[in-house]
Amino acid sequence: MSLNILGDQHSIANQFLNEIRDKETQQDRMRFRKNLERMGEIMSYEISKKLGYTECMVNTPLASMKSVKLTAHPILITVLRAGLVYFQGFLNYFDQADSGFIGAYRKEGGDEIKVNLEYLAAPGLAGKEVILVDPMLATGKSIVRSVSAMLTHGHPAHLHVASLIASAEGVRYVQDNLTVPHSIWTFAVDEKLDSRFYIVPGLGDAGDLSFGDKI
Repeated sequence: MSLNILGDQHSIANQFLNEIRDKETQQDRMRFRKNLERMGEIMSYEISKKLGYTECMVNTPLASMKSVKLTAHPILITVLRAGLVYFQGFLNYFDQADSGFIGAYRKEGGDEIKVNLEYLAAPGLAGKEVILVDPMLATGKSIVRSVSAMLTHGHPAHLHVASLIASAEGVRYVQDNLTVPHSIWTFAVDEKLDSRFYIVPGLGDAGDLSFGDKI
């Protein structure tokens, strides 16, 4: 298991993340969505460095040359609905990837978070590199619940958990409870969860900010 915190490296991603977090900039819903998509593209590029490559030949108008290409595209899976915009950034880069979708939501109330999972559509995962896209890794329970359901489609060779922001508690929970080979990717690990199990300082509700409040 590895934990990769991309925000520790100074890059344009820090600027996009600042805008995503800022409560004034969040009022521009289109900009919020665009920045989420951009962050998905940046994380895709970083994860791509860990994938397998095969030699190939490229024929330019002037000559042939040796290069490399992905041995196989990873499978992309996202958690509805909050993950959709972030997921689009991954799909922009892994544009030949097969995709899957999970309908998981947390049932709030009391001192515990319960995760309901009511929908899963995914290709076969056995022996594949899989990227699970979910912008907020809060308690980690929705990630673990989603992976448990995904395993009915086969055990991946490696799972990349791709979150925009994570909590320290959520990272520990995922590390302690996932049984498949995995890496966690995030731009920031924030300090805590509040009484509603939202990440602090976090950014709020990524789904609501992207698509509007739910009732």
